[in-house]
This record gives sequence, C-alpha cells and structure tokens, in this order.
Amino acid sequence: MLPMLRRLLHDFALPQTLMTRNDGERVLTNLLHLSELLQQAAAELDGEQALIRHLGDHLALSGQAGEEQILRLESDEQLVKVVTIHKSKGLQYPLVFLPFICSSKPVDGSRLPLQFHDADGKSQISLQPTEALIQQADDERLAEDLRLLYVALTRSEHACWLGVADLKRGNANTSMLHRSALGYLLGGGAVLAESAELNVWLHDLAQGCEAIALQPVPEPTDERFSAPRNEAALVKLLVPKRRAAENWWIASYSALRIGDTVTAGADESPDSPQAQKLFDDERLDPEAPRDILTSGGDIHRFPRGPNPGTFLHGLLEWAGNEGFVMTAHAPEKLQDAVARRCNRRGWAGWINTLSDWLQHMLNMPLRLSPDAAPVALGELDQPNQYRVEMEFWFASNNVNVAQMDTLVRRFTHDNAPRAATETVSLNGMFKGFIDLTFEHEGRYYVADYKSNWLGSDESAYTQLAMETAILDNRYDLQYVLYLLALHRQLKTRMADYDYDQHMGGALYLFLRGSRSASQGAYFTRPPRELIESLDLLFQGKPIAHDLPGALA
Repeated sequence: MLPMLRRLLHDFALPQTLMTRNDGERVLTNLLHLSELLQQAAAELDGEQALIRHLGDHLALSGQAGEEQILRLESDEQLVKVVTIHKSKGLQYPLVFLPFICSSKPVDGSRLPLQFHDADGKSQISLQPTEALIQQADDERLAEDLRLLYVALTRSEHACWLGVADLKRGNANTSMLHRSALGYLLGGGAVLAESAELNVWLHDLAQGCEAIALQPVPEPTDERFSAPRNEAALVKLLVPKRRAAENWWIASYSALRIGDTVTAGADESPDSPQAQKLFDDERLDPEAPRDILTSGGDIHRFPRGPNPGTFLHGLLEWAGNEGFVMTAHAPEKLQDAVARRCNRRGWAGWINTLSDWLQHMLNMPLRLSPDAAPVALGELDQPNQYRVEMEFWFASNNVNVAQMDTLVRRFTHDNAPRAATETVSLNGMFKGFIDLTFEHEGRYYVADYKSNWLGSDESAYTQLAMETAILDNRYDLQYVLYLLALHRQLKTRMADYDYDQHMGGALYLFLRGSRSASQGAYFTRPPRELIESLDLLFQGKPIAHDLPGALA
C-alpha cells in the first residue's frame, strides 16, 4: 500500500497541488495516515478484495474508530491528545487543559422517560415528571459531574489549566454557572448574581494556595499558530542488496500439478463453482462424442466431457438451492425445471431420462459409514442440515506439496500406487467449492458429484472401479483438502469439536452409476492423524517425525 500511494502522489504531483489549498497539509496528512492503516491491515489480510472490504467496513463504522484511527495532526512534534474525561480514567498526562469545565447540560424534562433514584437508591423512571422530579434528576446529574470533575483534576502530572467563565443560556440574564460542577464548588451552590462577582469567587479560592494561579484569557488576534518543524537532515537511502521474491499466490485443487499433467488450465484458480466443475471433472476423452445426442437414451449414453458434466452438476445444485425435501416430493416441478434447462440447449430428447435420473438421485438412501444410518438427499432439510457449493479459503504457509502428497498416500487407500504431485510450494491462500456439505446424526460430511463415465452400464460402477477412478484423477487429494477445510470450520464453530466424534467423512457420487448395486457412491473417512498433520503443515508448523509420511 505505501509504495503504491507514494507512487501515486509522485506521478500526479499531489503534494504540490494540495499545498496550494488552505487545508492542503491536513488532506495530505490524512492520505498518508490512511495508507499506513491499510498497510498494517494488509499484513493480516489476503488479497486486494479483502483489503477493500476491510476499508468499506471501517468507513461504515467511522463513528466507532479505535484509538489508532483518530485524526492525526499535521505534525506530531507538539502532539496534543483530545480525550473525554470518561476515557481519561486511570491515565496520566504531563499537562491537562480543561477549557470547557464550566459547561453543564441540565436535565431536559421533556425527554421521556425521566430517570432518577428514590430514597432507597433504586432506579426509577417517570413518564409524567413534576418540577420536583426534574430538579431531583438534575441534582443527580450534578453529583455525577462533580465526580467527573475530580477525575479531570487528578489526571495531570505537572499542571492543569481550567477555563472559567460565567455561562448563560440563550438570551437569559440568569447565570447557570452554579449548575456546573466547578461553579457549584466555587459558590457553594449559590447563583452568581453578576459576572464580575466570579473574580471574587476565584480570588477567595486561590487565597493562601500557591498551587493556584489566576491568569486572564489573552485577547484574540489574527495570528495563526504554526508548529515548529524538525529540520533534521535526511538519512542516506538504504538500497536492498537482493531482490525480494514474490511467491504468494491463490491455489486450489484444480491448480495442483500431478505427474506430467495439470488438473486445471495453466495456473488458473477457478473463481466460481461452475468454473471448478470444468476443471475438476474427468479429462475429455478425444474419442468421446462432442455433440449431444438429441434422441435420448439411458444416463450412460448421455455425452461425456466437462460441459455435459457441468449440466448434471447444475441439476443437483438447483435441487439443493430449491430445497432437497421440496424437489424430491414435487416430481412435476422437478420435470419442469429439467425441461426448461434441456430445451434451452436443444436437448428435448433427454428430458425424461434426466428427470427420472434426478428423481432417483434425490430419493435413494445413501450408505455412509457402517455405524451411520443411510440418508437420502431428499431427507436433508435446508438450511439447517446442508450447504450447497460452500466456498472455503484458508492460508497456506510455504506448504511442500510433495510432503503433503506423501502424507495423503500413506494414510489413504492402503498406500495404493497413484501419480505423484510435482514438487511445488503453496504459499498464500488455498480455496475451493464443495458441492455439498451436510450434517447427519451429529456428524458432518462433504459430498462431491462426479460425472465420470466408467462403463456402458451399471455393472461398471463397482467400489473397485470407483476407487480406481479416484486414484487415477487424484480425487484423494481433493477430498482430503475439503475435509481439512471442514475440520477447520468445525474447530472454529464448535466448542466441543472432536474429529472422531463429529467428522463423518467424504462421499463421492458417480452420477451415472446411481442405479448400480453400489449406487455410484464411494465413501471414505481418512484417519484423524492425517487431517491434523495437514492442519499443522498448512500453518507452517512442524509435524511429528514419527508419523508415516513425515519428512525429516
């Protein structure tokens, strides 16, 4: 932030332009102060958008700024802190000035309800206060002002200046000084008959006390105060001897390099769930049909590739956003939604096939872990039980991807062989979109929809075939990172969170195999040691060397 703003000031000659204005020094100081505050915030935030949101939030709360954000003077050489008496409690200052200590704000009887205390000290209110109650409330206000006066007078270390004058309200001739805390002490509660009598009160107070000095207020002039400037010589500019390396970036599963391939295009990081689907699903088979067959058929004949796969994802996303329970029990509405989406693409021949497929997907009981009862998507109640396309971000501090991959391989799928990731470093933020996150019987799960074509009929979707597809595409890395994101979220939100008790696992739904014996559902739950080790790894902390996969 600071280099950017200083370049802006230099390129547009803003200091020279601003200093021609009467308030130019004030505006320039505000700009520099703002840039310093944003520079401090940038060290704790990730990315320009986060910094913009931070600035917007503070602009919306401009009246509640903290001490570090109070208006800065043009020069700090003669720094003056302006604080309220309330905020000065417990603090000491070398010199204290109380220019308005004789002011007071009497109780307004028209502002209801009127608050006061009875003879037993209990708080009371009145909606029809009498003059006596108003006077009682104002006496209580005066008592509080006297207490604050004591606080104010005892803040200084060396000297304290009090501005004393006779105060009258509006065009009234009657003095109101006696209703202020200081005026009450000077006159013992008596009304000041004439302004000249105030000098008598002050001399009576100062008589015999060397610590009190009376000074008349100086006559006003046209002279303008200018703070002295520091004329210290500028130090020699320090030039760094090496060039700083910038390796901060936003990564996702889709940007990981696996073997000699990249799961996404170049180093892109998808910025939407739809973009992620194009990256995450199976790579397009060169021999797969590229045109949608208009004649229809079963789900296995539905064309393969990123775009048809995204279409299937979109149907489930629509059902989730509308409400799984509602769409599962409204077949006419479901078919209407499928028809509208198909007709927009000229796929009318697939309406019945895809409607039957979606209806079956929503109502089939999904088998999870052995100790959990099956659950259908159509039994999940929005919004208490699930989130569709939950986006997550978490920091990655110089994560060695090869070390992460070694951990994942050792702890999952019995260390089965699979393509290795390239040795790169994740430093910055890690982001992603989880197709479905849901809770069932007190445990939390992530689900991911896969449109991968494993064969021409239901018999192709065995547990072994689905596991092979997961390993071939390295979806094991994907679900482990999704579970890590969920693990961190639950740790933050649940005071009694325990991985073994609350984490359900990952469910991969191979959409074309929903009518097979396996339901096209592959469930897994990696051990606690893996998720906790990855949590430490992404924080930049060392992991236990005795863990399988730990690197020395």
